[in-house]
Amino acid sequence: MVLKMKFKWFSVIAFTSLFLFTGSLSAAETLDSGDTSWILVSTALVLFMTIPGLALFYGGLVRSKNVLSILMQCFAITCVVTILWVVIGYSLAFSDGGAINNWIGGLSNLFLANVTRESLVGTIPESVFSVFQLTFAIITPALIVGGFAERMRFSAMLSFSVIWFLLVYLPICHWVWGGGWLGQMGLLDFAGGTVVHITAGVAALTVAVVLGNRSGFPGKAMLPHNMTMTVTGAGMLWVGWFGFNGGSALAANGDAGMALFVTHISAATGAFTWMMIEWIKFGKPSALGLVTGMVAGLGTITPASGFVGPMGALVIGFAAGIVCYLATTYLKQALKIDDSLDVFPVHGVGGILGTILAGVFVAASLGGAGFAEGMDTFAQVKVQVIGVIATVAWTAVLTYIILKVVALFIELRVNEEDEHMGLDLFSHDEKGYNL
Repeated sequence: MVLKMKFKWFSVIAFTSLFLFTGSLSAAETLDSGDTSWILVSTALVLFMTIPGLALFYGGLVRSKNVLSILMQCFAITCVVTILWVVIGYSLAFSDGGAINNWIGGLSNLFLANVTRESLVGTIPESVFSVFQLTFAIITPALIVGGFAERMRFSAMLSFSVIWFLLVYLPICHWVWGGGWLGQMGLLDFAGGTVVHITAGVAALTVAVVLGNRSGFPGKAMLPHNMTMTVTGAGMLWVGWFGFNGGSALAANGDAGMALFVTHISAATGAFTWMMIEWIKFGKPSALGLVTGMVAGLGTITPASGFVGPMGALVIGFAAGIVCYLATTYLKQALKIDDSLDVFPVHGVGGILGTILAGVFVAASLGGAGFAEGMDTFAQVKVQVIGVIATVAWTAVLTYIILKVVALFIELRVNEEDEHMGLDLFSHDEKGYNL
């Protein structure tokens, strides 16, 4: 009797365990409506960062005769990158590249051939994953616009953006997120420190050097024409960044919540730090300094956002405010390089700083998510540095080559007379303001 009862309870326990186990497997392979809803919202937030967020932020920073050209460039890049993503971009970034998978994806998903209503990535539809990643692909070349603002021909900009997206963004995206060599090495880049910010910053600096300075730089003051527009765009970027970083968890879970929280902490700390530096140095804080520090804090926390805790976010935001401020000053005053809207010192330097610090503050003892098995701080930071160097080198070399090739067919910049007239009239025969 006792033996029979034991067997009965053993059967119940075994059956229950088997049910829970198979149920967990099934759950891992089925759509989760909560995760899907969050990534749908995040996708809208990230696209909102480019249009209208980045467009207004950049548009207010240039002179009034060039405001429409900035808005046009952001919109046009959104359109052309979307088309390229559908045709070949998603396939090269996230498909299996076979023998060359360490470097680039394959062609099995041309025209999104295998993206159906039923296909999943984790617990979300693959269509949602693809469009979410598309918004990252859009904002990256759009960020570069700030490096050559007010002097590059529209046709040259569009040609450069297309080739740059294919030869720079897609390979590095695959290296880090698509199963390539940096991801296999264990690089920590939660939402785009290398893929987005370092590539955009280094490319912007390279274009600024190749094109040369705007007429009158640095002796002539080239002040923002509409700070209200810039601050409005900055607010949109801050809110949109919650989708940028929080959505990169690809689930509505604790990682997404912490990523969103540390993103806000770093943005606020970076903005406040930059404002205080200006206040101490010049006697008055500026709205431009406040919003620039905010963007620096956002860009710097991006690679670390899914791995660090609140303490790490405070340190990263504080470091971003100081280091990016010094980089901006040095680039403009000492080197006299006309990176028009400070893309490299804010995004490039911020991306480098955040990528390296992610390897430090991921440590559980510092409030982070903890290291991968067998890793320690030194080993992880070494991987982070390798990722930074590879991204900087590939981006700088390829960007320079692309510019030289485009210049063989299209003149890169407008002449001095047309630059004086402004790109709104020269490129589009329209004016941003008709007052």
